[in-house]
Amino acid sequence: MPSNVSVLVVANRTADSPELIAALRQRAERQPARFTLLVPAVPRGLAWAADMKAGAGDAITRAEEGLKRLRLAGLDLQGAIVGDPDPFAAVGDALHSGEFDEVIVSTLPRGASRWLRLSLPDRLRRATDLPVTHVAAHTGGPRRIRWQRQPAPVTS
Repeated sequence: MPSNVSVLVVANRTADSPELIAALRQRAERQPARFTLLVPAVPRGLAWAADMKAGAGDAITRAEEGLKRLRLAGLDLQGAIVGDPDPFAAVGDALHSGEFDEVIVSTLPRGASRWLRLSLPDRLRRATDLPVTHVAAHTGGPRRIRWQRQPAPVTS
């Protein structure tokens, strides 16, 4: 029986997305795998200017929610790590402190993803000999409903 490979899953707003869950299930079907979720503590907005650790609270919440949804999906999770606010540095820290066989990076879609603007998946491919897979999720947490105003009917 083949041994489980250890996969580092890097996600933030997409940590509990259906697209990531589907990709991890497909990965586990190919070969038994154990997953570790890494959520960089990225601060939102201008909070980083005042406090570089401003994103830790949100990252902890996302990690907990991600773990819960991934486990409910039947995936083998080793745990979660809340990492450095810089996602590239967070992955580097995780790879140096643990033994992983591959990396999966989950981002928002192109255009909405800051990580893709930073070329995170490509940078990781160049920085490590591990396979790096990119998953684009179309959801980033709860969906927002956009209400449109209907024009008032014209009466004569």
